[in-house]
Amino acid sequence: MSSSHLPRSSEGATKMVDLELADLEQRFRDWGYKPRHAARVMRAFYGGNEVAHSASCQFPQGLLDRVRAEFASRAATLAARQTASDGTTKLLLQLGDGRTVESVLMPDYRADRAAGCISSQVGCSMGCDFCATTKSGFERNLTAGEIVEQFLALRREAQAMGRKLQTLVFMGMGEPMLNLESVLEAVRRLADNSLGALGWRQITISTVGIVSGIDALTATGLNLNLAVSLHAPDDLTRAGLLPMGKRFPISDILAAADRFQARRGRPVTLQYCLLAGVNDSTDHARMLADVVGSRRMHVNLLRYNPTGLSLRGIEYQASSDETAEAFANVLRARKVVAHFRRSRGPDIDAACGQLHARGSAGAKGAAV
Repeated sequence: MSSSHLPRSSEGATKMVDLELADLEQRFRDWGYKPRHAARVMRAFYGGNEVAHSASCQFPQGLLDRVRAEFASRAATLAARQTASDGTTKLLLQLGDGRTVESVLMPDYRADRAAGCISSQVGCSMGCDFCATTKSGFERNLTAGEIVEQFLALRREAQAMGRKLQTLVFMGMGEPMLNLESVLEAVRRLADNSLGALGWRQITISTVGIVSGIDALTATGLNLNLAVSLHAPDDLTRAGLLPMGKRFPISDILAAADRFQARRGRPVTLQYCLLAGVNDSTDHARMLADVVGSRRMHVNLLRYNPTGLSLRGIEYQASSDETAEAFANVLRARKVVAHFRRSRGPDIDAACGQLHARGSAGAKGAAV
């Protein structure tokens, strides 16, 4: 790729997060430097050292100064940070056009590890009735560079805690399958050993069940994980919670998940948020067990995190502990692998379904 055709962000300036290794190698050639220096610059940048400020003696004189002058380091700035009582950290990142997205860092049970949750869009168009993100509607897709920027911000947060960002899930704001090209472009940079070096198996892409997107992901052959937000065992209940359920029946979604699992050989996770009086009865559990059948899939049970009145004017409630346990016991008795996901950061609206990106003025954490 010639230097005149380097990728550009939505604001026109080329950022480091917009570059592939080959892009930087070509620019170094154009400048008269050996392209082999590009790999070390990229490793330092993705490792959290910006553009290798501390390693300037390892490079030809003037190279890093030119890199810093030509390429802005950041595609987003940290507008606010909030830390929950359980150690979960939520970041509000402001993009170049003033829009904001939220990303979350969750400490692992191991003291040296953490997990990250990042967004794929500004807002969301899916209209899931119990999710806060959908209340602001859809604004735009994130670029690959803006997605990478979230990863780097979370990696820096983890390093400051003495932890390693071990896994990453696309379960933040937006529907990844509707921005799949940018998501996959970002994933390739994050997983690549010469860039983010996170590893393919450490990344999970979540979807409300966009069948064409699941099939497109399957076709890539990338060794990623897939999670499907099911949230109901029948199409009628599901359509009331997730409008996309009217377009894609559960049978079609699971058939696509079957195709993904057959190609990858790794269990698909079915996410199911328990809502009091809506989808949490033992009858619902038996129906879900029938739907899963003999599939080697995991059911991830989520406790509802309050988001206030929904778009339909409903104030959903979390299922009681007794109801939730009874639901899980029905699944397990039918030999369905089911476990509860621990809610992280609900006191700062960082838990599943609570991300909203109200803007820096509405953030409860200190601006940074």
